[in-house]
Amino acid sequence: MTSCARFHVPEHDLQDLRERLRHTRWPPAWPSVGWQAGTDPGELRRLVERWANGYEWRAHEEAINALPAHRIEIDGASIYFLRFDAERGGALPIVLTHGWPSSFLEMVELARRLSTPSAYGGAPENAFTAIVPALPGFPGTPQTPTLPPRVFTHELWHRLMADHLGFDRYGAHGGDLGAGVTSLLGQAHPEAVVGVHLLAVADPPGYDAATLTSEEQQYLDSVREWMAEAGGYEHEQMTRPTTLGVSLSDSPAGVLAWMAEKYRAWSDSDGVLANRFSDDFVLTQASLYWHTNSISTSFRPYYEYGRGMRPTLERVTVPTAVAVFPHDLSQPPRGWAERTYNVAHYTRMPRGGHFAAHEEPALLCADLAHFFRQLQ
Repeated sequence: MTSCARFHVPEHDLQDLRERLRHTRWPPAWPSVGWQAGTDPGELRRLVERWANGYEWRAHEEAINALPAHRIEIDGASIYFLRFDAERGGALPIVLTHGWPSSFLEMVELARRLSTPSAYGGAPENAFTAIVPALPGFPGTPQTPTLPPRVFTHELWHRLMADHLGFDRYGAHGGDLGAGVTSLLGQAHPEAVVGVHLLAVADPPGYDAATLTSEEQQYLDSVREWMAEAGGYEHEQMTRPTTLGVSLSDSPAGVLAWMAEKYRAWSDSDGVLANRFSDDFVLTQASLYWHTNSISTSFRPYYEYGRGMRPTLERVTVPTAVAVFPHDLSQPPRGWAERTYNVAHYTRMPRGGHFAAHEEPALLCADLAHFFRQLQ
């Protein structure tokens, strides 16, 4: 049985947040400019000031609580999810899984476009039912109580879709951490998953370097370069998450700095955060993490992966679509994806980045709809 799910932040918690923000102890200025050494201090101070004195959480809380949200207990996990029913009967359901540092909220516009295409100039017969669960340890869904988890996330999703919502067949989509969950879901349940749509792909469990094409070698080189330049966050979250979590759980300015840097760097923003993200979007995401105290627990998937606590992805045999956005963390070529997946559809997008559901919901929706219409 599902139950209604609502957010309510007590007034004293809102006041505590404002006081922490107003009394932020700022580090000494570095002799660097803008975003060169991390989050731009000037931009961060502006956002902190807005968060403390101009941002209205209650309006966003009300909007979040107006979403079609539910909560369900599955094997000891309390799963928060949104359900957007298709505007036509018999539509294929698709489970949409977010990544990091994201939340269920990032997927709302995509879910609306999938479920009610007529509101966006599309045809009702192209509608899908969209299910948007919050990852364990992220805003909405508390972390699972055991390490490693007694039931892995992809199995929780299958039980949600098949056992509790009654869908015999369904599709799945994800990017970043959500792509990993979606890949494992497709591997584990080909009898139920009609296909998977991914914004990132897993590396094959093994390969002969002599078989690499020049395109694949260039891709692997670019990944190594990116990890050396920008992958420090992942290494820390993978190896020492609780050390990092103490400081971020105590400092809202720290949470905001940690997240805003990624929004700017990983998006098609041309180096300007506001080109892709409004202040209210950034502050609402940061508020969700802060008020649910989930920034530290959102690091758990990295730690579990680094410690070998997660299942191994061997081969995904269900039809797979890969959508590559030019400003995402990496752009895997089709041949690389085909080493692990049954790639039936591959798209290089003209614009957009890591947060595609927010940055380019129309492009992503069109690609999803095209792929899954063929599998209904």
